[in-house]
Amino acid sequence: MSTLHYEDDQVVIHKSVVGPLDNNVFVVACRQTGESLLVDAANEHEQLLGLCRELGVRQVVETHGHWDHIQAVPQLRDAGYAVAVTAADASMLASYDLLLGDDEVLEVGRLRLRTILTPGHTPGSICFAVEGSPVLLSGDTLFPGGPGNTATDLGDFKTIIESIDRRLFTLPPETVVMPGHGADTTIGAERPHLDQWIERGW
Repeated sequence: MSTLHYEDDQVVIHKSVVGPLDNNVFVVACRQTGESLLVDAANEHEQLLGLCRELGVRQVVETHGHWDHIQAVPQLRDAGYAVAVTAADASMLASYDLLLGDDEVLEVGRLRLRTILTPGHTPGSICFAVEGSPVLLSGDTLFPGGPGNTATDLGDFKTIIESIDRRLFTLPPETVVMPGHGADTTIGAERPHLDQWIERGW
């Protein structure tokens, strides 16, 4: 089951929570054309296939390759949906169709989503900013209260902090951050805490 999560004059976003780790799955739709894409085929493939049919999904994009975000990828590919992931995380998937790079534009009907490469949580973590709307789909790069906490060593931690600071905290403060798990936050709510994250090492 999905719920209407966000809408404005150009975009409609539905959200589903699936799997044992309560992964967020977002369907981002162009209000004018109805065309949409699904962000993170995490789990419960039958539910996600139903969403794809119901909400006009044309493509699946993965924010990163961790197992809990990709469990439904094979079934969605088998059903004819192309799956895109970054080159750095592609080896984590059993199969995929397209590779995503930094600062690319994905067209969804008349909607445009810009890719923002944010390595650290995984080498190929990527976020999606909806152009013209204050929305960022952040995967596990940024949550309320800090970055994704699976960085396994200091190098990864430094990388994810740099990604957030240089790539995400340049966005407007009102930008709504929709993460891979849990509740939304905003860039403005998180930016003041960067020094605290650095001090605690997480």
